[in-house]
Amino acid sequence: MKTTTLKEKMMHVIKIMGATLFSVGVAGCVTELPELAQRNYPPAKFDVPPQVLYKIDDNRFISLENYQQCFGDTYFNDTKQGIRTELGRGTIERYRGRLIIDDPTGMNIVIPSAPPAPCGSRGCNSSLIYSTDGGRTFKGMVYMNSGIPSKASENYSILVAKDGFYVAEKRSQTTDSTYVIKYPLVPNIDLDNPYPEGVKGEGFALSKKSLPPLRTPSGQDRFTCDASIRPSNLPKEK
Repeated sequence: MKTTTLKEKMMHVIKIMGATLFSVGVAGCVTELPELAQRNYPPAKFDVPPQVLYKIDDNRFISLENYQQCFGDTYFNDTKQGIRTELGRGTIERYRGRLIIDDPTGMNIVIPSAPPAPCGSRGCNSSLIYSTDGGRTFKGMVYMNSGIPSKASENYSILVAKDGFYVAEKRSQTTDSTYVIKYPLVPNIDLDNPYPEGVKGEGFALSKKSLPPLRTPSGQDRFTCDASIRPSNLPKEK
């Protein structure tokens, strides 16, 4: 099975996540992490079985591995195509919004994240990563800034289609103020740069235009994790 490591092939994504994690550390965000993640001597590997954080279909899923209290390493897996791509640690599993992946070609994958919190007065940037080659490689972009990203992510819905993906943000709890931005997805596109000729995105209020009726093949639309699963090889308390 071929393993694609984002550290090696997608430096752009790593720079985004690295900057996010640095800002988290400066702001004192480690207070939200599991207790052992705050120490300097965690086990090299936690003896826990992998969990399926998000299932797209029978062959494609995001796994959570080497974790404690649902804080760990995440991977994108496609068992049919032999793809296993490392995504990151400690941010993707904290996204609490909706995610729907319904691209019939199987090429477009979008995975959001939400760094730990609190993040101070300037907030933390939250990134999502997107792939147009079925999850073999990913690029990244910032979709949100918040002082408490995981909580704020509850107001987001991300829907992936054949020609792009929608980021819907509910901006008020009392009025119909959901705003949607559609980002185009075509092979090799970099959403941080000008789009190729003829390729466009759009923005609209949900009160003016409806989202397409998309559905993840598995029916899942949120990340799930069993926090009761705990490693048995933790260091003993002194």
